[in-house]
Amino acid sequence: MKNSDKSKDKIHSLIEAFDHLGEQLRNQLNSKVTRALNEAVEAARIQNAWFTPTNIYSAFRNWGEVLRRETISSWLSAYPTVKWSNQTVGLVLAGNLPLVGFHDVVCVLLSGHRAVIKLSSKDKVLIPAFISILQSKFPEINERVQFVSDQLGSIDKVIATGSNNSSRYFSYYFKDIPHVIRKNRNSVAVLTGDESDDQLAGLADDICLYFGLGCRSVSKIWVPKDYDFDILFGALYKHKDIIHHNGYANNYDYNKAIFLMNQEPLLDNGFLILKEDDRISSPIACLFYNFYDNQTEVEQAIASNRDDIQCVVSSNEENTHVFFGLAQYPQLHDYADNIDTMDLLLKN
Repeated sequence: MKNSDKSKDKIHSLIEAFDHLGEQLRNQLNSKVTRALNEAVEAARIQNAWFTPTNIYSAFRNWGEVLRRETISSWLSAYPTVKWSNQTVGLVLAGNLPLVGFHDVVCVLLSGHRAVIKLSSKDKVLIPAFISILQSKFPEINERVQFVSDQLGSIDKVIATGSNNSSRYFSYYFKDIPHVIRKNRNSVAVLTGDESDDQLAGLADDICLYFGLGCRSVSKIWVPKDYDFDILFGALYKHKDIIHHNGYANNYDYNKAIFLMNQEPLLDNGFLILKEDDRISSPIACLFYNFYDNQTEVEQAIASNRDDIQCVVSSNEENTHVFFGLAQYPQLHDYADNIDTMDLLLKN
């Protein structure tokens, strides 16, 4: 058999394994609970208090939808034919959200490479559980994935995600090999005041899901002058129970106390603080906002902060924008920092 045929067969088998994983996740959400996934959810919850079952199942829901053979094949069709490779890609993963680093794992494996993975201490359970499910359909996965607790060892390429400080270290340390280095980002939304109830309900999810901890979480909005915030508060109300999470409530109380001591004007609905502020990144339990007179102001503000923004949520149909309610549900082609990970991986 030709090497090209072998590569094609292996990638096909891997796609089938990912499709099987997607089916398992969809079954989990339909109460056809697998013991392994159920145990992983409980272990992840114990390990990280921010990983509530609700948030873990939200991540399962998204991965269950995108991990379908047709979706994966369509995504891969935009790239050159994948060759099964002995190249090794190091992955330094974040742990701010459940499974936030799994997209990088998917990219490395489906580009035909081996993965050496350094998990975040905050998310050490869920990704190994996914790999175990893949292994049940594609045993060779054990030769393609290695988890390490310290150094990555000898690698050909690297994808590393961390804070702004750690990103500078990563950039220096991995300067001699092809790399993608990611740092802190947040997402923003632009409102016109004419949003429908469904759009505002979607925005509420964009703001509140995962406690606002993700780079795709909306932390800042622009609204027209004289905007009626009561309408937005009404949409946000479905997430009112978020305040019963101890970590979130502690952040809410702390940030509110700081703002009040500084005598800063606030809008407060009992579980989320809105504050007029030019910054993009807001603290947990807070949402920053600015008023605008015209769209040009907003476009200029977004352009000047582009390196700190992951997504722009709006009703605008520009391909750089995300529709309301979709920020927390990325597709396979939605690359972090708008850097095409597969393009890097498939280059020699």
